[in-house]
Amino acid sequence: MDDIRAERRAGGRPRLVERWREAAERNLTPTKRSLIVTWASFGTTWGTVRLITHGIRGGWLPWGNISAGGEHLHHYNLGIATLAGIGLIAVRGDERAVGHPAVAAAYGAGTALITDEFALLLDLQDVYWAKQGRLSVDVSLGVLAALGTYLTAKPFWDEIAKVTRHHIASAAKRTLPGASAGKPL
Repeated sequence: MDDIRAERRAGGRPRLVERWREAAERNLTPTKRSLIVTWASFGTTWGTVRLITHGIRGGWLPWGNISAGGEHLHHYNLGIATLAGIGLIAVRGDERAVGHPAVAAAYGAGTALITDEFALLLDLQDVYWAKQGRLSVDVSLGVLAALGTYLTAKPFWDEIAKVTRHHIASAAKRTLPGASAGKPL
């Protein structure tokens, strides 16, 4: 940061990374930053898991499946463990940890690990490579689409929620006995 300030004082242009940082500081709230990290982690994890599973199945990766006691551990197990850990952080309510980028990244990764094997969880059969396994891909892409839709139009959805809450509260006040007479509810 000091180098950039010195560069500016000397009449130089700020580096691109610094411009990105300044744009992020102006436009991204801590919540938006966490959501961006979550999205990036979800997409990166999902893509990496797909690549690794194809590499293991195709034999072009030098390692195999993870096993414990002779039992294959599916990656949804790791996802569940990750989300359980994130849940513990949320329940504790540690403000420093809740908004931390590592928590957002772990949440996105854990969610991707679970959604990638959704068909297995739904049918309790290992159909990852079968036609039914396509459901995992569809669900993953559906989750991605739903979250993208929400995040892209978040101000709109927030306004819709506010208007809806106000509408329901107003309707409740009109229909409850005693509400129109000014009596406490």
